[in-house]
Amino acid sequence: MKNWVDPEAKAEAERYENPIPSRILISETIEKLQAPQSHADLVEHFEIADQKSIDALSHRLIAMVRDGQLMKDGYKFQLAASQPTHEATVYINSKGLGSASIADHEDLLLPERELRLVFNGDRVKVRQTSVDRKGKPWGFITEVVQHRVKQIIGKVAVHDGEYFIQPANPNAHQPITLEKELIEHAQVKVGDSVRVAIDDYPTREELATGHIVQSMADKADTEIIIPQTILEFGLPYEFPEEVLRDAEHFKEPSAQDREGRIDLRDLALVTIDGEDARDFDDAVYAEKRPGGGYRVVVAIADVSHYVRNDKPLDDEAKERGTSVYFPHFVLPMLPEALSNGLCSLNPHVDRLCMVCDLKLSRAGRVTGFEFYPSVMHSKARLTYTQVAQYFDGDSKAVPEDRDVRKSLNTLFQLYQILKGLRAERHAMEFETVETYMTFDELGGIKEILPRTRNEAHKLIEECMLLANVAAAEYALENDIPMLYRVHEPPEFSRIQKVREYVKLLGLPFPEQPTQKDYQAVIEATKDRIDAPSIHAVLLRSMMQAYYGANNAGHFGLAYEAYTHFTSPIRRYPDLLLHRAIKAHLKQKPFALSGAALDDAGEHFSQTERRADEASRSVTTWLKCHYMKQHLGEEFVGVISAVAEFGLFVTLKDLYVDGMIHVSQLGDDYFVYDQPSQSLIGQARGQTFSLGDEVKIKVAAVNLDDRKIDFELLQQLTHAGRAIRSRAPRVAKTTTEEVFSPRAKAVVSEDGEQPIRKKKPKTKSAAPAKKSDKKSSAKSDAKAKDKLKKKSKPKKKKSNAKTKLD
Repeated sequence: MKNWVDPEAKAEAERYENPIPSRILISETIEKLQAPQSHADLVEHFEIADQKSIDALSHRLIAMVRDGQLMKDGYKFQLAASQPTHEATVYINSKGLGSASIADHEDLLLPERELRLVFNGDRVKVRQTSVDRKGKPWGFITEVVQHRVKQIIGKVAVHDGEYFIQPANPNAHQPITLEKELIEHAQVKVGDSVRVAIDDYPTREELATGHIVQSMADKADTEIIIPQTILEFGLPYEFPEEVLRDAEHFKEPSAQDREGRIDLRDLALVTIDGEDARDFDDAVYAEKRPGGGYRVVVAIADVSHYVRNDKPLDDEAKERGTSVYFPHFVLPMLPEALSNGLCSLNPHVDRLCMVCDLKLSRAGRVTGFEFYPSVMHSKARLTYTQVAQYFDGDSKAVPEDRDVRKSLNTLFQLYQILKGLRAERHAMEFETVETYMTFDELGGIKEILPRTRNEAHKLIEECMLLANVAAAEYALENDIPMLYRVHEPPEFSRIQKVREYVKLLGLPFPEQPTQKDYQAVIEATKDRIDAPSIHAVLLRSMMQAYYGANNAGHFGLAYEAYTHFTSPIRRYPDLLLHRAIKAHLKQKPFALSGAALDDAGEHFSQTERRADEASRSVTTWLKCHYMKQHLGEEFVGVISAVAEFGLFVTLKDLYVDGMIHVSQLGDDYFVYDQPSQSLIGQARGQTFSLGDEVKIKVAAVNLDDRKIDFELLQQLTHAGRAIRSRAPRVAKTTTEEVFSPRAKAVVSEDGEQPIRKKKPKTKSAAPAKKSDKKSSAKSDAKAKDKLKKKSKPKKKKSNAKTKLD
């Protein structure tokens, strides 16, 4: 007899032969009891006796957790509505596993049913529903706030007569259905790549629908990967017409534009950039001051003059947040008319700029600075290579302009001083290898080459640091609301890993390290052959930098306050800072402050991460595509990271990363030793550590997962020492006599039964004979046991996977 009154009793009776409490009744009961309830608690409360109903209640509770109605913590259920809702970004990995990334909160894992609603990168509202046995929290999507993916590129597929587009990872879980008529009209066939626009987004029950925008059947994979990635990451890629009109209506700077600006057109300002640069954000100039010391002028493109607040051009730039740099392709934050035109500090034309004018002592200390809007006229467009050659003594490397050369000489002299100050404040300088790629006509990699940083690169970097630090100090002094570039000290757990590793190198490392402690390790190991691997461990302990309205310093650069002022053509936070400084100079209200500034910091941190992830995704794919041409080939590489499941190896000549799985390391059981970052064989003691050189063969390449598998051929070095290749061990073939030789049995003439010769019986011999027989049987049994033990192979523990014949 049921002891409850259920508002859904009629519906439950129609659906079930033996009704159990409805979802509404369960929710009302938990709310009324004002405490989380376990399955057993609810069984007792509702006085359910039969096992079938008890099991049915368990299934219903799990379904309510799945549908976001209840939250399960351990064995207890509580109302999910009482849980806070968070805004999050969805991330889906190559295995199809998804999570909701929440700022300042642990990520929530998302079950398959929730992933049906979303694409990678979508913004959602989530709340926690349960914690699994491993302590991982799981979530439920209450609302999709923003679909980042509007279009997608995939291959045409068919199943049971129904056509759909199959996207690649990370959106492989979201097929887009297409009408057969659309396929026929576009004249595409199964297996062709097409670009589709999404008409209806998916629900938990229905797939997304779309229509074909473009057939890409005639494109090579290398030509498709960048547009495919742009769409998958939801990057804005086309400027709306009104934005282009807004950008193109501006003219060259006029007398009216120059009004109220300090005229620096006679100053020998020059730009120094890479050979392939097309937009020039910054120009520099230096001179010696009459009383001693230096004056440094850092002129930055005045983008805020053209990109006005709340105009279509500004809205688009804000949405993009940053320019995205792919190999051999740039997705700009601003239309080309501005980014490569009016905003770019091109040579021999007037350009509007914002200036950071600094005074430095002879010792290189900043003694004063001021910010002001200006107009400039770049005297030369120089490259890093040209300036480095000039510093090395090649006077013909730069134009024969006396003022330009004098400024460059002063900048180089000041750079030598600033370099010393950088060492004094213990700013970190890791030994890492940057690379660049050359491409063929179809967009595939031709070569991967190391990029060298010369003195000109470092000089410009020091000038930009001077301006950025001055801007942060200026904002602090004048209470200007703006976004700081924040880099927090490493977390305790990360420090502990580094500490254990550094200890094995014989170097001190405190529990609360400063920049000085990190730099001490860098300096002590910079000349070692495994320096890049050691420095990679230090780098991995660092926190990710972000934009925030509250200053918390920059740990890596060792500054108490830092911001971004020098790249407004490609970074929106720099543009915001220019506006804030201008507002302060004109004593006008600030455009952004308070909670709106906090939101802006979060948004631009996300757009930066999105750009980095998209760029990294393309680069990794191109490297995988490149390595498909080298399948089966042998290379020498360096172990760059160690994990329980294997070794990550960077090839020395190609700068490509791949993995050797632990099962491929040999017939031994390898254990991961975290402090030493090593895999150690338990039987033979063979050790693989960071920085060791290995010879590998390219075994497999997976383009979808962007993974390269290596096969280990030989370990070449360990701890910087060469390992001699040894001849394989050959076991000596020895025969062991287990049984004593017996007399040969005499065979009868017909060859069937042996003839036994009987010994004459004697009474005295009988007991002895019995004893001999017994001892002989015992020795035979022992010998057989011994033989069994010898022939039984020893079981070896090994990470190697069992091979099936």
